[in-house]
Amino acid sequence: MEKRVIFKGWVLPLALLAPQVAVTLVFFFWPAGQAIWQSLFIPDPFGFSMQFVGLGNFEFLFADPYYRNSFITTAIFSTSVTVATMAVALALAVMADRLIKGSGAYRTLLIWPYAVAPAVAGVLWLFMFNTRIGVVSWYLGQLGYDWNHVIDGGEAMTLVVIASAWGRISYNFLFFLAGLQAIPRSVIEAAAIDGARPWKRFVTIVLPLLSPVTFFLLVVNIIYAFFETFGVIHTITAGGPQQSTTILVYKVYADGFVGQDLGSSAAQSVILLVVVGLLTVLQFKFVERRVHY
Repeated sequence: MEKRVIFKGWVLPLALLAPQVAVTLVFFFWPAGQAIWQSLFIPDPFGFSMQFVGLGNFEFLFADPYYRNSFITTAIFSTSVTVATMAVALALAVMADRLIKGSGAYRTLLIWPYAVAPAVAGVLWLFMFNTRIGVVSWYLGQLGYDWNHVIDGGEAMTLVVIASAWGRISYNFLFFLAGLQAIPRSVIEAAAIDGARPWKRFVTIVLPLLSPVTFFLLVVNIIYAFFETFGVIHTITAGGPQQSTTILVYKVYADGFVGQDLGSSAAQSVILLVVVGLLTVLQFKFVERRVHY
């Protein structure tokens, strides 16, 4: 028999909802409203005056080739980070699920990188790939490859993708491992008895049963790549060289806090919010259809 909680009045439900509503209003709706309002103006860099321009900031942005290129850069970066993170995490989770001896230590070591802040992770990878003292760049030089992410945009993008994905693999690993352990062993054993090879069992049984976890991580990782990788990019490349690693969220910072173009920065934050919202809606509308709960 299903039990339901029934409140006799409206005071207690309102009191229970009030903290979350207050947090949402103060930390989401109020800043979002301020950004929309400021995007309609060109403020004085010193904050003494504001000139109303309507949609002028948006028109200027979409006419700017550097801003249009940041969309392509963001798409390449977010896709690369998401695919690399989820693929490596799934492979590690499959191995951890089969490991017997030392499984606790193995899983603990894999979780550690998640505790490292993005800015710290950026500094660590920057030292390893430093063109003069980096151990990885030195080994690449011994192999005949001259690594220099300071002047090569492709190498800079590769480095920030690796650093961003490395810090997120642990988070994905935990969810994939929990999903694998929740799959009934009897189903996999029945397929093995029927003659299905390990790869066939993984593709036809394990992956479909992992689809809810995969879908959740897909949404979370894309949002992570759009917003939470700012520290990695800022510490490693600062958007360079020649804005080859300037994603949308970093361009908001560069134009607003460095260039002091507050109106354009506010307009960019509004566009970024709309883009991420549309991506999330599209994922729930089309990708979720393939999810088997």
